[in-house]
Amino acid sequence: MMEGTMNRMFEFVPGTLSWATLILMVLLSWQKPVWVAFFIIVFDTYWLCKSVYLSLHLRSTFQQMKQAKATPWLQKLEIFAHWKSVRHLVILPMATEPYEVVRDSLASIAQSNYPKENILIVLGIEARAGAAAQATAKKALQEFGSAFPHFLVTEHPADLPGEVPGKGSNEAFAAEQARIKLIDALHIPYEQVLVSVFDVDTHVYPEYFGCLTYHFLTAEHPQRSSYQPIPLFTNNIYQAPSLARVISFSATFWQMMQQSRPERLTTFSSHAMPLPALIEIGYWQKDIVSEDSRIFWQCYLHYHGDWRVVPLFYPVSMDANVAETFWGTMVNLYKQQRRWAWGAENVPYMFSGFMRDPAISLRAKWYWVANAIEGFHSWATNSLIIFALGWLPVLVGGAAFGQTILSYNLPNITRWIMTFASIGIVSSAVLSVALLPPREERIKLHHYAWYLLEWALMPITLIVFGAFPALDAQTRLMLGGKYRLGFWVTPKNR
Repeated sequence: MMEGTMNRMFEFVPGTLSWATLILMVLLSWQKPVWVAFFIIVFDTYWLCKSVYLSLHLRSTFQQMKQAKATPWLQKLEIFAHWKSVRHLVILPMATEPYEVVRDSLASIAQSNYPKENILIVLGIEARAGAAAQATAKKALQEFGSAFPHFLVTEHPADLPGEVPGKGSNEAFAAEQARIKLIDALHIPYEQVLVSVFDVDTHVYPEYFGCLTYHFLTAEHPQRSSYQPIPLFTNNIYQAPSLARVISFSATFWQMMQQSRPERLTTFSSHAMPLPALIEIGYWQKDIVSEDSRIFWQCYLHYHGDWRVVPLFYPVSMDANVAETFWGTMVNLYKQQRRWAWGAENVPYMFSGFMRDPAISLRAKWYWVANAIEGFHSWATNSLIIFALGWLPVLVGGAAFGQTILSYNLPNITRWIMTFASIGIVSSAVLSVALLPPREERIKLHHYAWYLLEWALMPITLIVFGAFPALDAQTRLMLGGKYRLGFWVTPKNR
């Protein structure tokens, strides 16, 4: 009872801090405009410095990714006499995705250069998806069964007690079935198995499994690490409207920045980890939405802080969020961002785990708490403070403040700071063009000019598809009950 009460109290932390910041910005702009004006100048300067700092990490990761893509990883494995003993269990959970999406992902794995006898495919369908999912699985098995000696289809039952319908519960069911029907049946030692759990639209590059195997064999703590590739949301990027394209690259860039800061890197979307750890922790939790990030915290707490994420600096590609209509895409983008922001549910889980575990150092606890709080708080507030609330002291500060030199200069100062900060946006625009896939025939050279100019939409994306869904998710976490989010499957359209 006490633990449940504490956990519920911790669910208020992200939303309370975010709303308190925004409300205080409005109230103090009215009552103490000078204070807020100085705060805005300091905050904008901090944001400028942070933008430069993160841009350097982004460029560093981009260079390392180029090098990683050009590296013959399979050849590098030849220095290990036992590298062929490493098996890759690939779990592809799916619900209602069309066959084209599943086929393209399986085709990319089939075209990779890793020995196919060392790749075990599990296509995890949902029973609630009905005959359509079963037909997709049957078709996939017919087309790719000969490409992969070990191909298993699992069907996750509907309405199992204690489960939230979604990716995590499907993955957990598929992994246990694979352990019984593939790993145990083939007498493969668990320590030799790496589990790659992919969104079903994930395409791997030819050297992905070689790169993953190399990092596993050279990791300092191979059995106590997750392995994170860089997600490129570019499979259908040319079909995406401008806002969706900017948002997709923004998500990629954030993950690229994190790769250069492995001390604060957690798992996201498609990633890999050792099978023994998965079995020991009981697989992915079945009653949550954010299973991709929660699995990191499950391992971190289970092993008393002895868990980390190894960045691969090697990409996998996934779909950008594209619906059949523009407004459908906008709605889906908001829902996708809100689901990602629901990762705030990890905050109470982390807090509760830290309180129960004296084996984790106090320094590590404070580091992760500060990192988590700063991340979710920034997500919900920074863009609003920069682009929407920075003018409040001038607007509501009253006549006395309006006659001060500070009131006159505040817009000019912030404008100059934001102009310098826009260098980061220009850098992102150029980098996004460099990350585009090979040009389709219908794409002309003049389209690339628009791909650069559309980054002027970034302030809109940061607020409408950043701060708003983050505040939405954090508020729902505070309210609890019927307001809690369930798992929302992003529709796939090609």
